[in-house]
Amino acid sequence: MSLETNITAVVTAIGADIKALLAGQGNLANLTTTAKQSLVAALNELKAAVDAITSTGGAGIDDDGTGTDVTWSAAKIQTTVTAAIDDLVNGAPAALDTLKELADYLDNNAALGTSLVTAIGNRVRFDAAQSIDATGQAQARANIGAAAAADIGDADHDFVADYNAAKA
Repeated sequence: MSLETNITAVVTAIGADIKALLAGQGNLANLTTTAKQSLVAALNELKAAVDAITSTGGAGIDDDGTGTDVTWSAAKIQTTVTAAIDDLVNGAPAALDTLKELADYLDNNAALGTSLVTAIGNRVRFDAAQSIDATGQAQARANIGAAAAADIGDADHDFVADYNAAKA
């Protein structure tokens, strides 16, 4: 093999390597950094910007931090948001696991809203006076094991007077 052939082979191999390196680094003119002459200069500019943010009290990434000068990583944020959604949904069926689905369900089942309002109205209140008929009163007393006022008698009766009269 001649010297010329050997040199041509080396130059061709070097050219192919340079072409691959340039393709791998991309077009430096497309960098959004000020430094566009080299990847090292662009990375150093980026590092300096991050250092400036963190050294002046800007947010740093710290998945264990609780201070106001740190933030979580994207993965930690995603995990936390997913857990909060799971807690909110809490095993609801897929057809009713969003507010939109619940609103649509209530819109399409107007009787359900009326039933709920009626059911809530049929509860014994402790924060305001109520008018409850005798049947409702009897049921409420049975539910909690309470006696009727008529069964108790006069709560203001003077038993001391009865005692004094009996011993006289």
